[in-house]
Amino acid sequence: MAAVVQTAVFVLTATVSRAEPTHAIAMHGAPALPADFDHFPYADPKAPEGGSVTYGVVGTFDSLNPFVLKGMRTTARGLWDPQYGSLIFEPLMLRSADEPFTLYGLLAKSVEMDDDRTYLQFNLDSRARWSDGKPVTADDVIFTFELLRDHGRPPFSNRLKKVEKMEKVGENSVRFTFTKDADREFPMLLALSPVLPKHAIDPKKFEQSGLTQMIGSGPYLFDRVKPGEKIVYKRNPNYWANDLPAMRGLANYDRITINYYLQDQTLFEAFKKGDVDIYADGSPTHWRDSYNFPAVRSGDVVREEFMPKLPSGMFGFVFNTRRPLFQDVRVREALTLAFDFEWVNRNLFGEVYARTESFWQNSDLSSYGVPASEKELSLIGDLKKDMEPEFLDGSYRLPVTDGTGRDRKVLKRSVDLLKEAGYSIRDGKMVDGKGKPLTFEIMTQSPDQEKVALAYQRFLTAIGVDIVVRTVDDSSYQQRSQSFDYDMVLKSYSSSLSPGAEQIGRWGSASRSVQGTDSFAGVADPGIDRILATIVSARGQDDFIASIRALDRVLMSRYYVIPLYHIAQQWVAHRKNLAHPPVTPLYGYSLPAWWDETARAR
Repeated sequence: MAAVVQTAVFVLTATVSRAEPTHAIAMHGAPALPADFDHFPYADPKAPEGGSVTYGVVGTFDSLNPFVLKGMRTTARGLWDPQYGSLIFEPLMLRSADEPFTLYGLLAKSVEMDDDRTYLQFNLDSRARWSDGKPVTADDVIFTFELLRDHGRPPFSNRLKKVEKMEKVGENSVRFTFTKDADREFPMLLALSPVLPKHAIDPKKFEQSGLTQMIGSGPYLFDRVKPGEKIVYKRNPNYWANDLPAMRGLANYDRITINYYLQDQTLFEAFKKGDVDIYADGSPTHWRDSYNFPAVRSGDVVREEFMPKLPSGMFGFVFNTRRPLFQDVRVREALTLAFDFEWVNRNLFGEVYARTESFWQNSDLSSYGVPASEKELSLIGDLKKDMEPEFLDGSYRLPVTDGTGRDRKVLKRSVDLLKEAGYSIRDGKMVDGKGKPLTFEIMTQSPDQEKVALAYQRFLTAIGVDIVVRTVDDSSYQQRSQSFDYDMVLKSYSSSLSPGAEQIGRWGSASRSVQGTDSFAGVADPGIDRILATIVSARGQDDFIASIRALDRVLMSRYYVIPLYHIAQQWVAHRKNLAHPPVTPLYGYSLPAWWDETARAR
């Protein structure tokens, strides 16, 4: 049901339930910081302001609007950005990087919400201003949600589907009353939504805004834009939230530059030359072998390791089950077993990785090595009949091979499963009952991905399966990913200690046919939908953990992803003039809290 929007002033009466305003909301439990907190624990309020930083990213951009499909596929970084900070556009509330899922006031100074979370009221900060000096108003909030409903991309376009009424309350508040379909996480997602200026946007032209430099309320302004190559941001000297607790010690630079490169190797070469100030390294062999250059030896480049307290996440080959070839779980299992992790880890990575066997490994949310509780079994329901007992009793493990790349015992299991699915080997080729070869393409986007895919190609050749490895540029990779135009693709599923609605985007049936979602595997299973619904409606921590573990077991048992590997550390190399607080938050290093030490010297 579409939201009913009241733009007239709504006056609360004695018959309306009224909750006390609060400075923060948490998904589970209470916020860690009190109402009078001074700053986030991972930010330094005494950090010097000034100086500059240059980031580098692989890709390009052809739009400065991150809220429409065009701006999603070739992304302009920094405008609305979880890594570099939301420099132009701001959310109603800001997420703390040091708690599983807690939001603190930003554009909304406070919120009001009942225990059952049937409504949420945002009370805007009267000091909030757009960069042109005009106030941020309740009308802007209402305008934004309507605009994104009609012209935005997922998930912004879906936010009002669970809103029964959106009402202006007094002069500076907006109240959302939810439908029965809304879950307990939904208020959190509303609070993370951006707010856009009604007076500066023409809805009819919003989807074609392209390189138009829109007005925001964030700490930076556009300085220079070179399409596809560079964006330079400059500090807004009149930024309204400089002294707000949630922003104190963040956004410390006077100037932020984001350079774009076609390949990661080109980006790293730019870092070596000093054209980029920070390089986040995700390759253990690269981290070990590639830093013997002059700037490192002289101390101008510093290498640091950070230890977040996060689950492993999942990086792996993803089966596109929209393809008929991959709709049989026996085929997916056979191809999963054939990947020789021990060979890859030894020959490509110097045995630095651990095998990933859960979407939430290394956390209490993981089902790995843990028998299913009665609560989990109840949630899994009829799906149990299609699950191997090892997934339920916690004993399932991916095979450990002899590391030759052709472990006969493991490959025999793959061949046997393919035979069950109707395949056989003829003249050295794996073919179906009609003689059609089992063959598919893996799309990769970098030399590192290509290297792993070529190793996998070698393993499958041993059982007569032919695959093609195709490495494409970043723009093509993003476009094909968003339109699901691939057989198999390498993807990384990040994980947090508070998974929620993003899991619906990844695994929910409704997301399967919606371009722009993260439904890379194309899952459509009512049983999984039922588990997903319990995740976002769980009240207590025990129910929440049971829901996540149930989902973990089912996903692993369905072999939608060939799990690869993970490592606990975060590796970052940077110029010595860049500094950060000594505290590493729960989610790892936080770039918005860093600063330029040369500014202190001034």
